[in-house]
This record gives sequence, C-alpha cells and structure tokens, in this order.
Amino acid sequence: MASYYERMINFAPCMRDKTTLEAIRERYAADTSRMNDCMMRQLASSNALMTQVITANLRTKGKQIRPLIVMMCARMFGPVTDKVISAATAIEMLHNASLIHDDVVDESMMRRNSPTINSVWDNHIAVLVGDYYTSGAMQQAISTGDIRIVDSLCRLGKKLSLGEIDQIYNAREHSLSEEAYYKIIEYKTASLFVASAEMGCYAAGVEDKHIIESLSEFARLFGLCFQIRDDIFDYYRSETVGKPTGNDLREGKITLPLLYALTVEDAPGHTDAAELAARQELTADEIERLCSFARDNGGIDYAFAAMKNLRDRGARLLEAVPDCPQRHELLDLFDFIIARDH
Repeated sequence: MASYYERMINFAPCMRDKTTLEAIRERYAADTSRMNDCMMRQLASSNALMTQVITANLRTKGKQIRPLIVMMCARMFGPVTDKVISAATAIEMLHNASLIHDDVVDESMMRRNSPTINSVWDNHIAVLVGDYYTSGAMQQAISTGDIRIVDSLCRLGKKLSLGEIDQIYNAREHSLSEEAYYKIIEYKTASLFVASAEMGCYAAGVEDKHIIESLSEFARLFGLCFQIRDDIFDYYRSETVGKPTGNDLREGKITLPLLYALTVEDAPGHTDAAELAARQELTADEIERLCSFARDNGGIDYAFAAMKNLRDRGARLLEAVPDCPQRHELLDLFDFIIARDH
C-alpha cells in the first residue's frame, strides 16, 4: 500500500489547480491590491537608501497567505473594509520584518530565489529595515482604532521573538523532543496565523468569543501544519523542492521527521544518526545521511500523519462558524498547504 506521503504527492497536482490558492487569490485580488498599496504608502520614505532597499524587497511578495486569512475571516461577517485592510497590512508588514531579521540571524543569502537584504546591503541595514517594517506595522494597527488589534499584534511580536530565541537555545543545547519542536513552531510560525484570524474577526466587528476562539485555534493548527510541511522539504534534494537540502540541519535545527526517526531505536544506523544529530557542525555528507535516515525510518510518513490529524481537528473547529464560502476556502487552503510542492 502506498504511504500517506506518496498518496499526498500523487494528490498534489489536483491541489495546484484553480480550486485552491490560485482561485482564492483571484477572488481576493482587489483586496490584496488595496493591502499592497496601503503597505507601499506606509513604507514611503524620503530616504533614498531606504526606498531602494524596500523597493527591491517588495519585488517578491510571496503567497501573502497571512493577510488573506485576515480578509477571509473578516469576509465571513461582512465586507473587507479599510479597517480590515489596515489589519491585513499590519500582519504582512510584521511578517516581512520577522523574515528580514531571521535572515540576519540565520545568515541567509537567498529568500524566494532573490538575494536577502543582509547579503546585499549588510546586517546593519537589514536590521534597521526590519525595524522600519515593524514600526509601520504598529502604525497600521493603531490606525484601526481597535485596541484589540493593537494588542494582538503586540502579543504576536513577543511570540515571534521568543520563538527565535527558543530555536537558538534548543539548537545549542541539542534539545530533541517533539514538545520543544511544537512550542518553537507555534511561536515562530503558527502565531502569525492566529493573529491573522483574530485581527480579521476584530476588524469585522465580531463579538462572539466562541467564534473568535474557534477561528484562532483553526489558524494555530493551520500554522503548525504549514511549518511541518516546510520542514519536510528540507529532507529532499533541491531539484525536487526548489531549495537547498539540509538547511535546517546545517543550522542545528532538528525537525519532526528526524525527531521521530530517532525514536526508532532498533532502526539500522540509529547510533550513528543519534551521534550526528548531537553535533554542532555537520558536513554535507553527514547531513545527507541524517536526511536518508529520517526518510528510511518513517519520519516523512509520521510528519504527514501529524498534518492530517491537524487538518481533521481544524475541520471540526470550522463547524462552529457560519456555513459560508470563506469557511470552505479555509479548509481548501489547509488541504493546499499539505499537498503543496514548494
């Protein structure tokens, strides 16, 4: 019987058509355009260097899933107002700030197939530009006039910072537990999606606490799944997934597939793999050996099964919200995240 991973890979082509992310983005294209215009206005500066750096940075915008979730949650209960656009802009700007700062911490040279700010202009400029994005995000949140949105964004900034610190600490201390892994990805990744759902509800004027909590918990599960899927890519060659293999291991990050495989104590090569996983630095050959160990000992299937469980829990949570197109879009987006190939 085909593994869950193999079934999802076979399922992926149908998930990449216009029934998922592309179709959703088309439906929200006008709102997303408003959000991007708002972000450009917020980032406008009389400083020529700042303008140059930001213009280059915004050429590659990514999928912009987080602001989409703000808009989708808001549209469940009404139109995408200027308040919703400001909330979405705040989320997207703080997300960009976190990526810029992460690239400095990780010494990354490329992101979205383009040179990072730190690789082109140096760390000093990158940190300042990231701070500029953060300040702009706060201004957008304040412009909504809703203290709940400001509070949500502030709590998000705190979690992003703590998640990064936890990740650095665990890499140095070689903390190898699923509990530690899930805590890190909840703070570093899922927190952005939680804030997106919260802020979308607040901007739409939702008062029902149960609905807000249900959508926020759905977003948390979605975010966990999003990161697990990203981590799986690291175990395959770059020509398959469009990015270098073993980046996480190179940085001392042990993710879910390898964490699981290391629990299979009778697996061939377990002693060698455990010894390599505890090292501070690894060669390219050693990284490939660890990737192979994870693939060969159920790590990928385990991670996909974890994602399926998160998806099923998320689907049950959506039963608490009105039956509307956005409810189905959110679940379609969850399926897309699991099946995506990049």
